[in-house]
Amino acid sequence: MPYICNNSSCHASSLNAYHGRTSCFYRVYVTSNNGSMQYTKQAIDFSDQLSLLKQRGLIIDDEDKALRCLRSISYFRLTNYLVPMESDSDTHAFRPNSHLHTAIALYNFDRKLRSLVFTSIQDIEVALRTRIIHYFSLAHGPFWFMRNDLFINDSIHQTCINNIASEVNRSKEEFISEYRRNYTSPEFPPAWKTLEVVSFGTLSKLFCNFKNVKVKKQVARDFNLPQYTYLESWIKCAVVLRNACAHHARIWNKRFPTMPTMPQRLPESWVSTNSFRPNKLYHQLCYLAYMEQSIVPNSDFTEALVKLVKDNPDIQTRSMGFPLGNWQDEPLWSTRC
Repeated sequence: MPYICNNSSCHASSLNAYHGRTSCFYRVYVTSNNGSMQYTKQAIDFSDQLSLLKQRGLIIDDEDKALRCLRSISYFRLTNYLVPMESDSDTHAFRPNSHLHTAIALYNFDRKLRSLVFTSIQDIEVALRTRIIHYFSLAHGPFWFMRNDLFINDSIHQTCINNIASEVNRSKEEFISEYRRNYTSPEFPPAWKTLEVVSFGTLSKLFCNFKNVKVKKQVARDFNLPQYTYLESWIKCAVVLRNACAHHARIWNKRFPTMPTMPQRLPESWVSTNSFRPNKLYHQLCYLAYMEQSIVPNSDFTEALVKLVKDNPDIQTRSMGFPLGNWQDEPLWSTRC
Protein backbone atom coordinates (compact mmCIF):
# COMPACT_ATOMS: atom_id res chain seq x y z
CA MET A 1 0.00 0.00 0.00
CA PRO A 2 1.60 3.34 -1.01
CA TYR A 3 1.48 6.17 1.48
CA ILE A 4 0.90 9.91 1.06
CA CYS A 5 3.71 12.16 2.18
CA ASN A 6 3.75 15.96 2.05
CA ASN A 7 7.26 16.25 3.48
CA SER A 8 9.81 17.10 0.80
CA SER A 9 12.72 15.51 2.69
CA CYS A 10 10.73 12.32 3.15
CA HIS A 11 9.95 12.39 -0.55
CA ALA A 12 13.63 12.80 -1.43
CA SER A 13 14.73 9.98 0.85
CA SER A 14 12.09 7.69 -0.62
CA LEU A 15 13.33 8.39 -4.10
CA ASN A 16 16.91 7.66 -3.05
CA ALA A 17 15.95 4.48 -1.26
CA TYR A 18 14.46 2.95 -4.39
CA HIS A 19 16.67 4.51 -7.05
CA GLY A 20 18.02 1.94 -9.47
CA ARG A 21 15.60 -0.85 -8.58
CA THR A 22 14.06 -2.87 -11.41
CA SER A 23 10.59 -4.25 -12.37
CA CYS A 24 7.10 -2.80 -12.08
CA PHE A 25 6.05 -1.69 -8.62
CA TYR A 26 5.90 1.46 -6.54
CA ARG A 27 6.40 2.76 -3.03
CA VAL A 28 5.39 6.40 -2.54
CA TYR A 29 3.47 9.32 -3.97
CA VAL A 30 3.09 12.88 -2.67
CA THR A 31 0.60 15.72 -2.70
CA SER A 32 1.97 19.04 -3.88
CA ASN A 33 1.22 22.33 -2.12
CA ASN A 34 -1.57 23.26 -4.53
CA GLY A 35 -3.46 20.06 -3.76
CA SER A 36 -2.77 18.27 -7.05
CA MET A 37 -1.28 14.80 -7.10
CA GLN A 38 2.31 14.42 -8.30
CA TYR A 39 3.29 10.99 -9.55
CA THR A 40 6.47 9.83 -7.82
CA LYS A 41 5.98 6.06 -7.57
CA GLN A 42 9.26 4.16 -7.77
CA ALA A 43 10.06 0.61 -8.86
CA ILE A 44 11.04 -2.10 -6.39
CA ASP A 45 12.67 -5.43 -7.08
CA PHE A 46 10.81 -8.71 -7.64
CA SER A 47 11.94 -10.04 -4.27
CA ASP A 48 10.52 -6.94 -2.56
CA GLN A 49 7.23 -7.40 -4.39
CA LEU A 50 7.09 -10.95 -3.08
CA SER A 51 7.89 -9.79 0.46
CA LEU A 52 5.10 -7.23 0.30
CA LEU A 53 2.59 -9.89 -0.76
CA LYS A 54 3.69 -12.05 2.17
CA GLN A 55 3.35 -9.09 4.56
CA ARG A 56 -0.22 -8.67 3.38
CA GLY A 57 -0.99 -12.27 4.28
CA LEU A 58 -0.62 -14.11 0.96
CA ILE A 59 0.71 -17.64 1.40
CA ILE A 60 3.64 -18.44 -0.89
CA ASP A 61 4.13 -22.21 -1.15
CA ASP A 62 7.19 -22.06 -3.40
CA GLU A 63 9.17 -18.82 -3.36
CA ASP A 64 11.40 -19.70 -6.32
CA LYS A 65 8.36 -20.48 -8.43
CA ALA A 66 6.67 -17.32 -7.20
CA LEU A 67 9.64 -15.19 -8.26
CA ARG A 68 9.67 -16.81 -11.70
CA CYS A 69 5.98 -16.02 -11.94
CA LEU A 70 6.49 -12.34 -11.10
CA ARG A 71 9.32 -12.12 -13.63
CA SER A 72 7.12 -13.61 -16.37
CA ILE A 73 3.65 -12.23 -15.66
CA SER A 74 4.29 -8.99 -13.72
CA TYR A 75 2.77 -7.94 -10.43
CA PHE A 76 0.06 -5.69 -11.83
CA ARG A 77 -1.18 -8.22 -14.36
CA LEU A 78 -1.37 -10.80 -11.59
CA THR A 79 -3.16 -8.31 -9.32
CA ASN A 80 -6.36 -8.85 -11.33
CA TYR A 81 -6.42 -12.42 -10.04
CA LEU A 82 -5.34 -11.58 -6.48
CA VAL A 83 -8.14 -9.09 -5.80
CA PRO A 84 -10.84 -11.74 -5.13
CA MET A 85 -8.77 -12.95 -2.16
CA GLU A 86 -8.41 -9.52 -0.54
CA SER A 87 -10.23 -8.79 2.69
CA ASP A 88 -9.59 -5.03 2.52
CA SER A 89 -9.40 -3.07 -0.73
CA ASP A 90 -7.55 -0.17 0.95
CA THR A 91 -4.75 -2.10 2.66
CA HIS A 92 -4.86 -4.98 0.15
CA ALA A 93 -4.65 -7.41 3.05
CA PHE A 94 -5.56 -10.97 2.12
CA ARG A 95 -8.12 -13.22 3.74
CA PRO A 96 -6.81 -16.17 5.78
CA ASN A 97 -5.67 -19.19 3.76
CA SER A 98 -5.12 -17.15 0.56
CA HIS A 99 -2.52 -18.77 -1.70
CA LEU A 100 -0.58 -17.37 -4.64
CA HIS A 101 -1.11 -20.58 -6.57
CA THR A 102 -4.87 -19.85 -6.58
CA ALA A 103 -4.27 -16.61 -8.48
CA ILE A 104 -1.85 -18.32 -10.86
CA ALA A 105 -4.41 -21.03 -11.61
CA LEU A 106 -7.00 -18.35 -12.33
CA TYR A 107 -4.53 -16.53 -14.59
CA ASN A 108 -3.85 -19.74 -16.52
CA PHE A 109 -7.57 -20.39 -16.91
CA ASP A 110 -8.07 -16.87 -18.27
CA ARG A 111 -5.14 -17.33 -20.66
CA LYS A 112 -6.63 -20.54 -22.09
CA LEU A 113 -10.07 -18.94 -22.29
CA ARG A 114 -8.65 -15.91 -24.09
CA SER A 115 -6.89 -18.15 -26.62
CA LEU A 116 -10.11 -20.08 -27.28
CA VAL A 117 -12.13 -16.88 -27.71
CA PHE A 118 -9.52 -15.27 -29.96
CA THR A 119 -9.53 -18.28 -32.29
CA SER A 120 -13.31 -18.08 -32.55
CA ILE A 121 -13.20 -14.36 -33.34
CA GLN A 122 -10.66 -15.07 -36.08
CA ASP A 123 -13.16 -17.45 -37.69
CA ILE A 124 -15.89 -14.83 -37.45
CA GLU A 125 -13.73 -11.98 -38.72
CA VAL A 126 -12.58 -13.89 -41.80
CA ALA A 127 -16.13 -15.05 -42.59
CA LEU A 128 -17.57 -11.56 -42.09
CA ARG A 129 -14.87 -10.05 -44.27
CA THR A 130 -15.58 -12.58 -47.02
CA ARG A 131 -19.35 -12.09 -46.96
CA ILE A 132 -19.26 -8.28 -46.79
CA ILE A 133 -16.88 -8.12 -49.74
CA HIS A 134 -18.99 -10.58 -51.71
CA TYR A 135 -22.46 -9.11 -51.27
CA PHE A 136 -21.47 -5.43 -51.20
CA SER A 137 -19.29 -5.75 -54.31
CA LEU A 138 -21.99 -7.61 -56.26
CA ALA A 139 -24.47 -4.87 -55.43
CA HIS A 140 -22.28 -1.77 -55.79
CA GLY A 141 -19.11 -2.69 -57.67
CA PRO A 142 -15.48 -3.29 -56.62
CA PHE A 143 -14.90 0.18 -55.18
CA TRP A 144 -18.08 0.62 -53.14
CA PHE A 145 -16.14 1.35 -49.94
CA MET A 146 -14.81 4.59 -51.52
CA ARG A 147 -18.27 6.01 -52.34
CA ASN A 148 -19.40 8.52 -49.76
CA ASP A 149 -23.00 8.40 -51.07
CA LEU A 150 -23.36 4.78 -49.93
CA PHE A 151 -22.79 5.59 -46.26
CA ILE A 152 -24.96 7.13 -43.56
CA ASN A 153 -22.44 9.28 -41.73
CA ASP A 154 -19.87 11.24 -43.76
CA SER A 155 -17.51 11.75 -40.85
CA ILE A 156 -17.40 8.07 -39.94
CA HIS A 157 -16.85 7.17 -43.58
CA GLN A 158 -13.98 9.62 -43.90
CA THR A 159 -12.38 8.16 -40.80
CA CYS A 160 -12.66 4.72 -42.38
CA ILE A 161 -11.06 5.96 -45.60
CA ASN A 162 -8.19 7.48 -43.62
CA ASN A 163 -7.68 4.19 -41.79
CA ILE A 164 -7.86 2.24 -45.04
CA ALA A 165 -5.22 4.49 -46.62
CA SER A 166 -2.92 3.97 -43.67
CA GLU A 167 -3.42 0.21 -43.61
CA VAL A 168 -3.04 -0.24 -47.39
CA ASN A 169 0.10 1.91 -47.47
CA ARG A 170 1.56 -0.12 -44.64
CA SER A 171 0.69 -3.48 -46.21
CA LYS A 172 3.40 -5.71 -47.69
CA GLU A 173 0.94 -8.16 -49.20
CA GLU A 174 1.84 -9.19 -52.73
CA PHE A 175 -1.70 -8.62 -54.05
CA ILE A 176 -1.47 -4.99 -52.88
CA SER A 177 1.97 -4.53 -54.45
CA GLU A 178 0.74 -6.11 -57.69
CA TYR A 179 -2.07 -3.56 -57.94
CA ARG A 180 0.33 -0.68 -57.41
CA ARG A 181 2.65 -1.96 -60.14
CA ASN A 182 -0.11 -2.26 -62.70
CA TYR A 183 -2.66 0.45 -61.92
CA THR A 184 -2.63 4.11 -60.97
CA SER A 185 -6.38 4.59 -60.56
CA PRO A 186 -8.46 4.28 -58.44
CA GLU A 187 -6.30 5.05 -55.44
CA PHE A 188 -7.13 1.78 -53.72
CA PRO A 189 -7.31 -1.77 -55.06
CA PRO A 190 -10.78 -3.34 -55.35
CA ALA A 191 -12.63 -4.36 -52.20
CA TRP A 192 -11.58 -8.01 -52.41
CA LYS A 193 -7.97 -6.88 -52.06
CA THR A 194 -8.22 -3.71 -49.97
CA LEU A 195 -10.56 -5.05 -47.31
CA GLU A 196 -8.34 -8.07 -46.72
CA VAL A 197 -5.77 -5.81 -45.05
CA VAL A 198 -7.99 -3.44 -43.05
CA SER A 199 -8.61 -3.93 -39.34
CA PHE A 200 -11.65 -5.65 -37.89
CA GLY A 201 -12.66 -2.32 -36.35
CA THR A 202 -12.63 -0.55 -39.73
CA LEU A 203 -14.58 -3.41 -41.31
CA SER A 204 -17.17 -3.20 -38.55
CA LYS A 205 -17.59 0.56 -39.03
CA LEU A 206 -18.02 0.16 -42.79
CA PHE A 207 -20.76 -2.41 -42.28
CA CYS A 208 -22.64 -0.51 -39.60
CA ASN A 209 -22.44 2.78 -41.52
CA PHE A 210 -23.60 1.32 -44.85
CA LYS A 211 -26.93 2.63 -46.16
CA ASN A 212 -28.14 -0.37 -48.14
CA VAL A 213 -30.12 -2.35 -45.60
CA LYS A 214 -31.06 -4.99 -48.16
CA VAL A 215 -27.42 -5.97 -48.68
CA LYS A 216 -26.72 -5.93 -44.95
CA LYS A 217 -29.64 -8.33 -44.49
CA GLN A 218 -27.99 -10.70 -46.98
CA VAL A 219 -24.84 -10.79 -44.88
CA ALA A 220 -26.83 -11.28 -41.68
CA ARG A 221 -28.81 -14.17 -43.19
CA ASP A 222 -25.53 -15.93 -43.96
CA PHE A 223 -24.99 -15.99 -40.19
CA ASN A 224 -28.55 -17.27 -39.64
CA LEU A 225 -29.60 -13.94 -38.16
CA PRO A 226 -33.10 -12.66 -39.00
CA GLN A 227 -32.15 -9.01 -38.30
CA TYR A 228 -29.04 -7.20 -39.55
CA THR A 229 -29.13 -5.10 -36.36
CA TYR A 230 -28.23 -8.23 -34.38
CA LEU A 231 -25.12 -8.60 -36.51
CA GLU A 232 -24.23 -4.93 -36.05
CA SER A 233 -24.48 -5.30 -32.30
CA TRP A 234 -22.46 -8.49 -32.20
CA ILE A 235 -19.58 -7.35 -34.37
CA LYS A 236 -19.23 -4.10 -32.41
CA CYS A 237 -18.87 -6.21 -29.27
CA ALA A 238 -16.54 -8.67 -31.00
CA VAL A 239 -14.16 -5.86 -31.97
CA VAL A 240 -13.81 -4.84 -28.31
CA LEU A 241 -13.42 -8.45 -27.19
CA ARG A 242 -10.87 -9.17 -29.91
CA ASN A 243 -8.76 -6.19 -28.89
CA ALA A 244 -8.81 -7.34 -25.28
CA CYS A 245 -7.62 -10.79 -26.33
CA ALA A 246 -4.97 -9.40 -28.69
CA HIS A 247 -3.51 -7.30 -25.87
CA HIS A 248 -3.60 -10.22 -23.41
CA ALA A 249 -6.06 -8.39 -21.20
CA ARG A 250 -8.21 -10.14 -18.62
CA ILE A 251 -11.57 -11.34 -19.91
CA TRP A 252 -12.49 -13.38 -16.83
CA ASN A 253 -14.63 -11.25 -14.49
CA LYS A 254 -14.47 -8.32 -16.92
CA ARG A 255 -17.29 -5.81 -17.32
CA PHE A 256 -17.68 -4.99 -21.00
CA PRO A 257 -18.66 -1.43 -21.99
CA THR A 258 -20.92 -2.60 -24.83
CA MET A 259 -23.45 -5.36 -24.31
CA PRO A 260 -24.62 -7.52 -27.22
CA THR A 261 -28.25 -7.71 -28.27
CA MET A 262 -29.68 -11.01 -27.03
CA PRO A 263 -32.72 -12.06 -29.11
CA GLN A 264 -35.30 -14.23 -27.40
CA ARG A 265 -35.36 -16.65 -30.32
CA LEU A 266 -33.06 -17.44 -33.25
CA PRO A 267 -33.30 -19.98 -36.10
CA GLU A 268 -30.37 -22.12 -34.89
CA SER A 269 -29.48 -23.47 -31.45
CA TRP A 270 -29.64 -20.64 -28.92
CA VAL A 271 -30.02 -19.90 -25.19
CA SER A 272 -32.67 -18.52 -22.91
CA THR A 273 -32.06 -14.79 -22.52
CA ASN A 274 -32.86 -14.34 -18.85
CA SER A 275 -29.27 -15.13 -17.93
CA PHE A 276 -27.06 -13.51 -15.34
CA ARG A 277 -25.29 -10.11 -15.70
CA PRO A 278 -25.38 -9.23 -19.43
CA ASN A 279 -22.28 -6.99 -19.23
CA LYS A 280 -20.06 -9.99 -18.45
CA LEU A 281 -18.40 -12.56 -20.69
CA TYR A 282 -21.16 -15.16 -20.95
CA HIS A 283 -23.22 -13.15 -23.42
CA GLN A 284 -20.13 -12.61 -25.54
CA LEU A 285 -19.51 -16.35 -25.61
CA CYS A 286 -23.12 -16.95 -26.68
CA TYR A 287 -22.97 -14.88 -29.85
CA LEU A 288 -19.56 -16.32 -30.75
CA ALA A 289 -20.91 -19.86 -30.43
CA TYR A 290 -24.00 -18.97 -32.45
CA MET A 291 -22.02 -17.42 -35.30
CA GLU A 292 -19.62 -20.36 -35.36
CA GLN A 293 -22.56 -22.59 -36.32
CA SER A 294 -22.77 -20.89 -39.72
CA ILE A 295 -19.01 -20.73 -40.30
CA VAL A 296 -17.46 -24.02 -39.28
CA PRO A 297 -20.18 -26.66 -38.99
CA ASN A 298 -17.81 -28.98 -37.13
CA SER A 299 -16.23 -26.29 -34.98
CA ASP A 300 -15.22 -27.48 -31.53
CA PHE A 301 -15.63 -24.06 -29.90
CA THR A 302 -18.65 -24.98 -27.77
CA GLU A 303 -17.22 -28.36 -26.83
CA ALA A 304 -13.84 -26.85 -25.96
CA LEU A 305 -15.46 -24.14 -23.84
CA VAL A 306 -17.60 -26.60 -21.90
CA LYS A 307 -14.54 -28.79 -21.32
CA LEU A 308 -12.38 -25.86 -20.17
CA VAL A 309 -14.95 -24.85 -17.55
CA LYS A 310 -15.46 -28.45 -16.48
CA ASP A 311 -11.71 -28.97 -16.07
CA ASN A 312 -11.53 -25.93 -13.77
CA PRO A 313 -14.28 -26.57 -11.19
CA ASP A 314 -12.85 -24.00 -8.76
CA ILE A 315 -13.48 -21.15 -11.19
CA GLN A 316 -16.64 -19.24 -10.28
CA THR A 317 -18.65 -19.05 -13.52
CA ARG A 318 -20.98 -16.46 -11.97
CA SER A 319 -18.07 -13.99 -12.05
CA MET A 320 -18.21 -14.29 -15.84
CA GLY A 321 -21.96 -13.80 -16.00
CA PHE A 322 -22.91 -17.43 -16.53
CA PRO A 323 -26.50 -18.19 -15.54
CA LEU A 324 -27.41 -20.22 -12.50
CA GLY A 325 -28.05 -23.91 -13.01
CA ASN A 326 -26.81 -26.20 -15.73
CA TRP A 327 -25.96 -23.64 -18.40
CA GLN A 328 -24.23 -26.33 -20.47
CA ASP A 329 -27.62 -28.01 -21.03
CA GLU A 330 -28.85 -25.05 -23.10
CA PRO A 331 -29.31 -26.01 -26.80
CA LEU A 332 -26.45 -23.73 -27.89
CA TRP A 333 -23.96 -25.62 -25.72
CA SER A 334 -25.40 -29.12 -25.79
CA THR A 335 -26.15 -29.47 -29.51
CA ARG A 336 -23.33 -30.92 -31.58
CA CYS A 337 -23.30 -30.65 -35.35
